[in-house]
Amino acid sequence: MNPQERIAELTDRLNYYNFQYYQNSVSEVDDFTFDKLLEELSALEKQHPEFSRPDSPTHRVGGTISKEFATVVHRFPMLSLGNTYSEAELTEFDNRVQKGLSGASYEYICELKFDGVALSMTYENGILTRGVTRGDGVRGDDITANVRTIRTLPLKVNDPTVPALFEVRGEGFLPLAEFERINREREDIGEPLLANPRNAASGTFKQQDSGAVAKRRLDCYLYSFLSDPEAFQTHEESLMAMKGWGFNVSPTWRKCTTIQDVFAFINEWETRRFELPLATDGIVIKVNRYDQQRELGFTAKSPRWAIAFKYKAMAASTTLLSVSYQVGRTGAVTPVANLKPVLLAGTVVKRASLHNANEIQRLGVMINDTVFVEKGGEIIPKITGVDLTLRTEASLPIVYPTQCPACQTALIRKEGEAHFYCPNEKGCPPQLQARFEHFIQRRAMNIESLGEGKIELLIDRGLVRSPADLYELNESQLLGLEKTYSDAETGKTRTVSLRAKSVENILTAIERSKAQPFANVLFALGIRYVGNTTAEKLADYFGNMDALMAASHETLTSVPEVGERIAQSLLAWFADSENRVFVERLRLAGLQMETDKVAVEKKGDTLEGKTFLYTGTFANFSREALENEIEAHGGKLLSGVSKKLNYLIVGENPGPSKVEKAQKMGVPMIGEDEFLAMLL
Repeated sequence: MNPQERIAELTDRLNYYNFQYYQNSVSEVDDFTFDKLLEELSALEKQHPEFSRPDSPTHRVGGTISKEFATVVHRFPMLSLGNTYSEAELTEFDNRVQKGLSGASYEYICELKFDGVALSMTYENGILTRGVTRGDGVRGDDITANVRTIRTLPLKVNDPTVPALFEVRGEGFLPLAEFERINREREDIGEPLLANPRNAASGTFKQQDSGAVAKRRLDCYLYSFLSDPEAFQTHEESLMAMKGWGFNVSPTWRKCTTIQDVFAFINEWETRRFELPLATDGIVIKVNRYDQQRELGFTAKSPRWAIAFKYKAMAASTTLLSVSYQVGRTGAVTPVANLKPVLLAGTVVKRASLHNANEIQRLGVMINDTVFVEKGGEIIPKITGVDLTLRTEASLPIVYPTQCPACQTALIRKEGEAHFYCPNEKGCPPQLQARFEHFIQRRAMNIESLGEGKIELLIDRGLVRSPADLYELNESQLLGLEKTYSDAETGKTRTVSLRAKSVENILTAIERSKAQPFANVLFALGIRYVGNTTAEKLADYFGNMDALMAASHETLTSVPEVGERIAQSLLAWFADSENRVFVERLRLAGLQMETDKVAVEKKGDTLEGKTFLYTGTFANFSREALENEIEAHGGKLLSGVSKKLNYLIVGENPGPSKVEKAQKMGVPMIGEDEFLAMLL
């Protein structure tokens, strides 16, 4: 089979697997098989970019890097909605609709108002060609590369009934489970936590590196279909059609025939919304028929045929009973408030986040205080204030510990950081446990068979002290191991036991982990501040572990996204002789210590010693193809405009900030034709 045929076959097969998984909840292949097929397709497309298709699943993993986004004028303006917190005002809205339609019968479609980022996606001949933010409603930012990473969003609609040109709109969001996972990882590597899912989604969609965006696993619920001429008579029909075409339409919408039905829907979802995978803050009510929407028209700012009902923030007051302290993998000691149980947003809340010592001081909170607890877009409820009118003599100051609650080592606090840390990283039990959990996670060595308390069992039995010990385990050591644990918080017990099948799965997973890429190995080491994305940048830049270990401070800080803090952390980690021994043990075990990146075929040396950066779009090159061409002729690509830059290649619709900076610094700017001439 020739490369073009194989690329087409892999594209169709992987798109089919994606459709089955995201639309029908069916996993036809395991993750390992899917990833290997995707790797094969990616490698073939790099060798033969002319055969890559617009709907290739490789677009899902990102890779495009842009220092700015082009501005796009919306074909149909994205107007904002009027909103209310009052049922009485909804009744007034209903009266206005009735009057505007001269008493004709009408229906409403009620939808959850998702708390994310409004997006508009354009499809031409069934192919996703553009993704744009709402912006000011008239124009937004072109973030197509980032939008393509949304796995539930079709890159191609395979249905002959779709219009040749249409637009879908929806709410891009970061699922709550993903938000929680990211914050666990950020805490794990010592980074500040994300404030809430909405802000995190907004920031992610505006990231310059679509590869980093893909790792955030963003999602999108579609709620609007636009075409000229109109394809449907009602909003209900459009929602059903979009669902049938493979778009991710939330099943929570409902058709209501009276305003009383709308009130019932609002009341039903006031607490049910907390069961959803994303944050919500209200209900959107729309007139169903499009001809009636046109008849009602618009005000200067919003449609007269739609309104948003906003829920008030879910809050409660209760007593702060005590504060406990948790130790993370990097030794960060995090305070958690233990509360008198209180009902909030349909669940009983017993604990709330206090973040760090600075937050305790800012709140001025004390033990036995009556505190206000709120649950909005956050996973864990947070204390938002103190009712000082109810403070009594029983209130006691919160005394932050000076010793680690797990190993009694004296805590330290680095200048400029909010957290206190336990420095006993190799002997503190929770740090040791978390180090293993970090090492085996999917984005690191992917040894999932060691979850569910098995690591804890191996540590308790003295079989492992370092993740490198995992690669020396054998069947005789594991078979028959068993221990019962008691959960101090719930009082429940659980038994972990290793039978023959469990042992086989563990050893197989450990062996398979040796094939994980060098970037995963680097992330698995657990170096502070080195997250998954940074590990990939380092792996791409240095190519192998030896080069990274030998890198100087100057070399490290020249890597994109590696600043002073990360560089110092890397130097300190590799300066520790025990860490170097750890790396060598992993090397001897057979883990990948260099990248398998496909080398760009050398075409010449006409660009040798020259540095380049580009902005805009080009007639003869995709961004990746342009980067490859620069490298193939001996040139070097920089990540930003600086005094080290020799040429800025300027295409169509260039980014104004990059051009302006180049002008100020006197960097030569060349067009695509001039660049092509340099290759001769």
